Amino acid sequence: MRNAAARTFRGRPLAVVAAVLFLISCVFPVIAGLSKNTASFPKWWGMLDVGLAFVLAILALVILAIVDGKVDMQAADASYRAYRILIHGILAMIVVFFLFGDRIIWINCLTGFAWRTWLLLYSLPAWFTALRATAGLSTSPGE
Repeated sequence: MRNAAARTFRGRPLAVVAAVLFLISCVFPVIAGLSKNTASFPKWWGMLDVGLAFVLAILALVILAIVDGKVDMQAADASYRAYRILIHGILAMIVVFFLFGDRIIWINCLTGFAWRTWLLLYSLPAWFTALRATAGLSTSPGE
């Protein structure tokens, strides 16, 4: 039981850090997509983007490892509800494409949006499980 409590204790702060890092990381493709000349960006901009993306991916993998298949029905239900909301982002992107498509440099931002979206959707059940620190991760009384 102590192991589950330790995993939960580590999981919640990591889940919060991952959420904040995800939001910060999403700024990079937005700015790149709105910029007409990314060559004018300072060199550190690209390194910061890739570095944050790497840390975000590692953090997601760590959360998946901490949860280690212990996603319960509550986290699965929360993920399903989130998926039902997040899929509207696809429709919103189509609207953005039709309304503002000529003002956005899609080649600069589409890859960044795509992998971040995949990472979010893939790790969401584990993220919800790690976020619930007080509920614990144990699914059976003997763990």
